[in-house]
Amino acid sequence: MTKNIVTHKNNYMNVIPASLANKSIVIIFFINIFISLQLFSQSEKSLILNFEDFTIKNTSIRAIEVIDDSTVWFAGSNGKFGRIKNNLIEIDSIAFNDKYLNFRSIAYNGVDIFFMSIENPTIIYKKKASALFSKRPYIVYGEAHEKAFYNSMTFIDNKNGIAMGDPIEDCLSVIITKDGGNKWKKIDCTDLPEVLDGEGAFAASNTNIATYKNNIWIVTGGLRARIFNSKNKGKNWDVYETPIIQGNKMTGIFTVDFYDENTGIIMGGNWEEKSNFNATKALTNDGGKTWELVANKKAPGYISCTQYVPNTQGKKIVSVSTEGIYLSNNSGSSWKKISDKKYYSIRFVDNNTAWLSGNEIISKLKFN
Repeated sequence: MTKNIVTHKNNYMNVIPASLANKSIVIIFFINIFISLQLFSQSEKSLILNFEDFTIKNTSIRAIEVIDDSTVWFAGSNGKFGRIKNNLIEIDSIAFNDKYLNFRSIAYNGVDIFFMSIENPTIIYKKKASALFSKRPYIVYGEAHEKAFYNSMTFIDNKNGIAMGDPIEDCLSVIITKDGGNKWKKIDCTDLPEVLDGEGAFAASNTNIATYKNNIWIVTGGLRARIFNSKNKGKNWDVYETPIIQGNKMTGIFTVDFYDENTGIIMGGNWEEKSNFNATKALTNDGGKTWELVANKKAPGYISCTQYVPNTQGKKIVSVSTEGIYLSNNSGSSWKKISDKKYYSIRFVDNNTAWLSGNEIISKLKFN
């Protein structure tokens, strides 16, 4: 069956054969991967990775939202957003005041898709996920400020959502919604911890925020790398120190994920020295209050996105960056590089399927 790409622009639709988009399926076999005692009785196993690649030309994609095994939404550079559904790529672009915005955040509340631009002006668009793709998104939030730079957005549940950005005053920029994303309100600095000099965040993979039930964790980088934590959906906040490398403009935490309310991982490093393995990954078992470095001075170095594999009791973790794909089978204590393919972000459908995004590419990954 011929697969197609559908592009939309100014409400005009073109259907293009997917062969022109260089869609390919690559099956790579990795043999003799050491599997930890905790999971596989310290035996040698063969790991089969099956990448189904979709080319998205002229678009850097750091934000993806998985709906199911056959559907993923994305938002990227040059005002581009779209979805892949049943192997059909649908792409659109949107401009604000004749300027194409750059998107690095996307979120899904179970009904609607939201995507957010990073720079001034910061705009959040809303679009019903189940509607015809040709139906245009509309603005639900806007913020104009020369210092505006937003990094990440997610929903805690179908009503409560949060987005965060770099400081404009003496606190992080944090906006929340309590009605499913129709209205967004910025939290006043008097209700947030004060940021320190040179502290900000990185829009690397839309994973500066992690949530679990009522808990929210926000990570920072730059001259300081800390954890901002709320246990009540953003009403009150605490802030905790971490041992992740910090002190320079491009050092710090780039990504966070929590398996449950206590078990979490932070990763990052030095974007300017990606092969520097020192203080790039740490774990917590107390909800983020304290952190311990793991596999220190060992690969991986710089990581832009890390995610727990579902239904693995927090044992399996997959991390990605332009340095490759890395797997841990023992809660981050040790890591194995399983692919040289370069990605910015990863999201799991289940413990055998994930979607990944990078520069001009989205991939569906199947592995055992």
